[in-house]
Amino acid sequence: MRRNAGNRGPNPPPPKSRPVAPRPNSGKPTGVAADAKPRATAERPEKSPAKSGSPFDVIEATFVTEARAAEGLPPPSCVEVAFAGRSNVGKSTLLNAIAQRKGLARTSATPGCTRGLVLFELALRSGEAVRIVDLPGYGFAARGRDEKRDWGAMIEGYLSSGRPTLAGVCVLVDARRGPEEEERQLVAFLSSVGVPFVFVATKIDKLAKNERFAALERVGRGFGARVIGVSGDTGEGRDELVRAMLRMSKRD
Repeated sequence: MRRNAGNRGPNPPPPKSRPVAPRPNSGKPTGVAADAKPRATAERPEKSPAKSGSPFDVIEATFVTEARAAEGLPPPSCVEVAFAGRSNVGKSTLLNAIAQRKGLARTSATPGCTRGLVLFELALRSGEAVRIVDLPGYGFAARGRDEKRDWGAMIEGYLSSGRPTLAGVCVLVDARRGPEEEERQLVAFLSSVGVPFVFVATKIDKLAKNERFAALERVGRGFGARVIGVSGDTGEGRDELVRAMLRMSKRD
């Protein structure tokens, strides 16, 4: 028998454990008292979309009509914001990003697919509604000269019609290129008929972050118009653009 180094006598025997009577099964996992509350887990509970979503989220997006002339438009009943830009500026991709839908506006590898005034109505989570008017693209569209001339007359007819629900126009420009002659002519026309506008610089994601400020400044220089940088692919600037659309719709 081993002896304790500090004691001459033998080590005392270990204390005997007292038997524990088995407890009745309460339906709780082992080691949890019957009246104990469950402990919070590391995961956060999912938030209700109705509470966690942005007021600028689109809860319903509807195609209204495609008119080949201003006379074919539905009666003015909802605020309208028109979108104008060159055929290769990424307009359809941006409109789908605004509507938070993948296929609302038609996208195509061939620029210039929009041939009429296409109207979509968006119902926002905030309770507001706005109609987007997708104007035919200009500049790079692979269409005949006569068709392009008709488009120009149709666009001018809509913008100068004095339609009471037309709140303004988003003039789209490629952030990498800036305004060209077509955009200058459009801005001059909008100013002559008294229709407000904002510049929207598309494809901002194609620029490095340290290049974006200079690009946006270049787009707005000389026009005195606000410039919003957006990307239809990534959704960058989408909420800011919707906010600007609503501001135009509430002008006095």
